[in-house]
Amino acid sequence: MTEFYGFERPDGSVGVRNHLLVLAPIDCSFEPARRIASQVEGAVAVTQYHGCGFNGMVFNNLLGVALNPNVAGILILGLGCESLTPELLAERIEPSGKPLETLSIQGEGGTISAVERGVRILQRMIQETSEIKREPFPISHLVLAAECGGSDATSGIAANPSLGFAADMLVDEGGTVIISETQEMTGTQDILARRAVDDETAERIREMIGRQERRMRMMGIESRFMSKGNIEGGLTTIEEKSLGAVRKGGTRPIQGVLENSDERLERPTRGGLWLQDGTGWDVASVTHMVAAGAQIVAFTTGRGSTVGHAIAPVIKITGNPETYARMKDNIDIDASPILDGKESINFVGERIFRFIVKVASGRMTKAEALGYRDFAVFSRDRLAERLLGYC
Repeated sequence: MTEFYGFERPDGSVGVRNHLLVLAPIDCSFEPARRIASQVEGAVAVTQYHGCGFNGMVFNNLLGVALNPNVAGILILGLGCESLTPELLAERIEPSGKPLETLSIQGEGGTISAVERGVRILQRMIQETSEIKREPFPISHLVLAAECGGSDATSGIAANPSLGFAADMLVDEGGTVIISETQEMTGTQDILARRAVDDETAERIREMIGRQERRMRMMGIESRFMSKGNIEGGLTTIEEKSLGAVRKGGTRPIQGVLENSDERLERPTRGGLWLQDGTGWDVASVTHMVAAGAQIVAFTTGRGSTVGHAIAPVIKITGNPETYARMKDNIDIDASPILDGKESINFVGERIFRFIVKVASGRMTKAEALGYRDFAVFSRDRLAERLLGYC
């Protein structure tokens, strides 16, 4: 049984990083949150840009991020007049047993006082959480988010299938894999449904993809859209792109569909491969899988995406030899030898799996080493959801 070295949390979950999170529920409090985090080693600040009113999907994802095992402690910094209050989040976070504090900028008398108090809170918190040491755990504790962005013609024949092989290895040892980006499953409904563990899951897969197509038609968005980079990279149809994209999740049975909505954000309930109903926006897609419990991200890119994340380490994989040669500072794994037969998909997949274990045990990815702390939360158009009968 493969093991990695992680940080055990009070609720029994296991993190691969030991972050302190300064969570600004609204963007009005983000600048002071950023200043607090910048003064304390190991702290990161995040926010969302969907306003100060209560938004269920935003709330669920911020809550999920705070509950992610990579977060050791949380300071929630509000402005003081928002509807999405620190107290609402704290009430749901508290049962996790993590160190938790809340602050209000208005309640503290302004920015200077709030930042000063916030730094002192984090200073005490990091002294406490720094005593948590890495211990060995079975790889079955690991939840991997599989993402792709900046795809090209090499993605579906090198990077994605090799990541899929690594995903199968993880699942075979009891681990969990999540893939999202519902739009990029267009045309694969029947293929994915045939891999479902039961008829109910098969129906949920078809409904999830069909629902996304209806959303896009209502909003006047072409469901067959591909980016300029996709086309220049040799992809010809959305079906070609989708067939390549879903390969990154591997070949094992699909355990279920994870809802990601105003009502709830579901997490995997057992090991195996799971589909999440999520956006095609790379940074937000990663956030939503992290909010569903993923501690580590494997991200394939043909054109050369540089995305990292504030909470989870992001491993970059490319199947394009030109991209790897040009962007070695950003790419962790070169899968391009598959193209000329120098290495097999299985060989590269095993290499990816070993690298995942190393990163889970503390090795930094190139995105981490370069200081990437990307973060975004996506929220669906609530009027469109109501008109479609989804809420």
